[in-house]
Amino acid sequence: MAYGLSSSPQLAVVHFSTDWAEQCPQITAVLEELSALPEIKSSGSKFGACDAEGLSEISLKYKVDSVPTVILFKNGAQVDRVDGADVSQITAKVKAQSLGQSTPATIAKAPLKERLEALINRHKVMIFMKGDRLKPRCGFSRTLIEIMNETGVPYDTFDILTDEEVRQGLKEYSDWPTYPQLYVKGELVGGLDIIKEMKANGELESTLKE
Repeated sequence: MAYGLSSSPQLAVVHFSTDWAEQCPQITAVLEELSALPEIKSSGSKFGACDAEGLSEISLKYKVDSVPTVILFKNGAQVDRVDGADVSQITAKVKAQSLGQSTPATIAKAPLKERLEALINRHKVMIFMKGDRLKPRCGFSRTLIEIMNETGVPYDTFDILTDEEVRQGLKEYSDWPTYPQLYVKGELVGGLDIIKEMKANGELESTLKE
């Protein structure tokens, strides 16, 4: 069983996945390619998968709240992880940990604050969510998209599961701990509960169009 890999003294890479998540097969393929690299094979690194829903107690233990999530273990302890389908980070971290190197910094990106401000202002109405407008990946995000589509107001979305740095950084930047988040003209309006309340009060469309 993949979970037993986590106690290995060599690097153990565990992919938390589900059958329904479309990005999981992509990450499975990436991990298969990594496991076949000569330098990783010679390091004794092990790879496995964990059914995130079927083994929900394990997912809960390691705070896996979305898939795909890749967690790296050594000697039974988590040494690194990547939440979401960030192939470059998964590749870099697996290679670094397999070869006993320090994990490299995130590949040349603009300072986080600048990235967040650029994303928030990418569209007049911007939604940060799990998934995108066509394929929401949680019930809260799906409900928000349904509400937005009813308004007919143009908007854009950003999938936080594709960028862990944005996912965590935006929580601190806006002092709002959960997703989805709705922004209008670069200002946080709120999450799903606030949007529902604004809709009920007849305030939502005027706020979106201001």
